[in-house]
Amino acid sequence: MERRKFIQNVGIGSLAFPLSSFAGTPEFLQNFNSDEDIIIPESLSQGDTIGIVSPASAIFETEPYEIARESFEAMGLKVKFGKNTKNRYGHLAGTDEERAEELNTMFRDPEIKAVIALRGGSGSARILDKLDYEAIKTNPKIFIGYSDITALHLAIFKKTGLVTFHGPVAVSTWNSFSTSHLKNLLFEKQELKFENPSDKGDELTQTKDRIRTITPGVVKGRLLGGNLSVMTGIMGSEYFPQDWNGKILYIEDVGEKIYAVDRMMSQLYLAGVFDQISGFIFGKCTDCDPGGSGYGSLTMEEVIDHYIKPLDIPAYSGAMIGHIDNNVTIPNGIEAEMNAENGTIQLLRPAVK
Repeated sequence: MERRKFIQNVGIGSLAFPLSSFAGTPEFLQNFNSDEDIIIPESLSQGDTIGIVSPASAIFETEPYEIARESFEAMGLKVKFGKNTKNRYGHLAGTDEERAEELNTMFRDPEIKAVIALRGGSGSARILDKLDYEAIKTNPKIFIGYSDITALHLAIFKKTGLVTFHGPVAVSTWNSFSTSHLKNLLFEKQELKFENPSDKGDELTQTKDRIRTITPGVVKGRLLGGNLSVMTGIMGSEYFPQDWNGKILYIEDVGEKIYAVDRMMSQLYLAGVFDQISGFIFGKCTDCDPGGSGYGSLTMEEVIDHYIKPLDIPAYSGAMIGHIDNNVTIPNGIEAEMNAENGTIQLLRPAVK
């Protein structure tokens, strides 16, 4: 498509000022497209301490905290909760300053080997301008979460180049599927191949967790993405990545009406994100329905196909990414090979060292 070719060809040649006028590389040109630019965190080992933080919504009962602690202890890890984890400010887990400082403190703490969000909800975007990105960059460690935590993933990658992990939060369901993916990725340093479960049960063919090929093909690129509504919520800010060239974009969501998904896909299209990506993966959109549209609705399939098929890039939907019990842990910033016909994502290097 002509618009796509134009965007790719313009590049930095469209800048109206010489790059030599800058001391070093300006932040907006730090695209983190090579392995030399990417910061890989250290792997986890038995006995390591993981820090649990609350950068978004609060949890008001005590049992989820107990279950979170016991789940990580069952993985052989020690657990340290942030000092503000149980704070309250409306629906948020403390004021913006308290939640930001809690995350900053965890990254500065040499005892902590990984940081995981207690839950998502909302509120992460409110603390993006209060994070100490220099401390995060100089103290790189594993950071895990999904849903509203997408805002933190994108901002940290944009500002530092640190690989972070879109995966279960501390109070997620830690079943054998999600636990094994996390341990193989973060403990065993495996170059994982992500694919949907193939168990047919008593059925003649697979009826659950099927993938749908939108456009067949195989492509390599760096994984980057997360929750669709959170992504589009920070578009236009300095915390949203500007360079999507060659990236494999993955998205998921929950509780959104189909017309709202269409609106957000339109935002990505109009912003030129779709013109740059090399591959596309749609995970699960849990509890996403037409809503009260009155005169009918497009299907989710029609909405996705409208924006993605004209790109003529490898694309599929149905990946195990989203608000589901069997939720994989996806590394942002790691190069992978995606096969849209098979519905697989093969990492091309370990996500931790």
